[in-house]
Amino acid sequence: MSAEKLSFEDFQPGRRFALGPKLVTTEEIIEFAREFDPQPMHLDEAAGRASILGGLAASGWHTSSMFMRMMAESYVLHSLCEGAPGVDLMEWRKPVLAGDTLSGRSTVLEARPMRSRPGMGIVKFRHEVENQRGELVCVSENSVMFGMRARPADIGVSPETSA
Repeated sequence: MSAEKLSFEDFQPGRRFALGPKLVTTEEIIEFAREFDPQPMHLDEAAGRASILGGLAASGWHTSSMFMRMMAESYVLHSLCEGAPGVDLMEWRKPVLAGDTLSGRSTVLEARPMRSRPGMGIVKFRHEVENQRGELVCVSENSVMFGMRARPADIGVSPETSA
């Protein structure tokens, strides 16, 4: 018997979900850069050292992708997630270098039932990702839609009375 998936009701403000750890390798930085962001500082160690980044650095988009994978493994794949309407904030604060180990947290900021979609709620998160030195490398905020365990019809709540 599988464990019950996390639903909207499980995402109360203040709840935190651990992210990572994720070791960032030279090979994956270069592979991602070749495919999606072929700038020299993402493809070559010497070019990375000569840049303001200080070494072979992951693209910001690669950092975001690794963060998404950590989020998926932490709670998204174990939930009634229905996707996200967008990203409100994405900041790459420090370079992610080959050999770094990333970890962090997703914190629920607010949660409310959706008026437009009975049986679903929207949860706003703040995500913070750090390297092994505790330096903040990425900050993001976005909202995610989750299915509810208790559908409005099941509990006698009409969509019009939901907040």
